[in-house]
Amino acid sequence: MRLRIRHSRYALILGGCFLVLFAAMTFSPIDRKDWILENVLTLVFILFLLVTFRRFPFSRISYTLMFVFLCMHEIGSHFTYALVPYNEWTQSLFGFKLNDVMGWHRNHYDRLVHFSYGLLLSYPIREMFHRIVDVKGFWGYFLPLDVTMSTSMLYELIEWGAAMLFGGDLGAAYLGTQGDIWDAHKDMGLATLGAVIAMIVTALINYYIQHDFAREWAESFRVKGKKPLGEDEISRLMIKKKRAKRDRTGDEDVSRQE
Repeated sequence: MRLRIRHSRYALILGGCFLVLFAAMTFSPIDRKDWILENVLTLVFILFLLVTFRRFPFSRISYTLMFVFLCMHEIGSHFTYALVPYNEWTQSLFGFKLNDVMGWHRNHYDRLVHFSYGLLLSYPIREMFHRIVDVKGFWGYFLPLDVTMSTSMLYELIEWGAAMLFGGDLGAAYLGTQGDIWDAHKDMGLATLGAVIAMIVTALINYYIQHDFAREWAESFRVKGKKPLGEDEISRLMIKKKRAKRDRTGDEDVSRQE
């Protein structure tokens, strides 16, 4: 069944919904400075989507996944990640606190968002690899996982740098370790786990609907470049450069003689 909503209209609907949530989250955040700091990368990401929309519109699935992640992030930035009142929400809705049921002793909303980073954003990253770099087979699943892991690590470094730069309560609120010395490691691990799950699910779906799935995987492991790189490639390029320079010199001599 063909979807009736065009990509542009669907993206506009999601964008409008996000703007409503974003506007609501600007009112009375718990820590205004932390809210601003948390949303710097959000605005950069949205600007990227706007700039690339005409030349590279994502699928509806990717837009939906990114929308859900951004909404989760906005909630975290409004309350600060360590103070999102999900216990109060579950108490009000279901009559119990989630932490009591799970036996948790800290606020785990930041853990959820880090896990969701891998679970929700690895597929849009895969779409970019697939459509721009044209990766196939195994690499179409490993490279999105790899980028998810590396960007998760990069974000932890950004958090650390911001905490060192601003210090005090703002640095602590942005870092959000809640006293856990392994917080960064656990966040990266959860992002990786989310990406692994997303890529496994994607691979299973493709295995079911893609008739040449096994052949594509086998082809992705075939060696395409028979010659080694490194110093061998440098030598080849240097020889090629000298030949091109000699040919240009010869052409110039011929032109002067004429």
